[in-house]
Amino acid sequence: MRIVARTPCFPTEDKEKVRQALLNIFPQSEIEENENEMIARSDSGDKLRQIILDHHIRDTARSILLCGCVGKRTFFRLNKQVASVGKISFVEGAPPLGSIDVEIEAEDLDGAIDFLAESTVEVNE
Repeated sequence: MRIVARTPCFPTEDKEKVRQALLNIFPQSEIEENENEMIARSDSGDKLRQIILDHHIRDTARSILLCGCVGKRTFFRLNKQVASVGKISFVEGAPPLGSIDVEIEAEDLDGAIDFLAESTVEVNE
């Protein structure tokens, strides 16, 4: 699994707080910083998975991950301010301070989604 999370960094924002928001969700990531944006790259979704489990939002997260699928990738947005306190909130559109735009790529995308947000619905065969 390869994860890339991007967020704008506005002149009015504290860059260290923006960096910390990314690290709160993707703590094992390498952060690349340029003038207007920070990019986190990671191979681990462990913390994201744990947050999803801890906040009992597997079904919502799974639905969003599945809706964002294109080929071997899925895309979604997280609220940057909520991430700054170590939680997640999925967003649509473009919030005033920008969002954290997340792209997850995996050879086995279904398996990656199952890992991050396992279905709570039992399938009877």
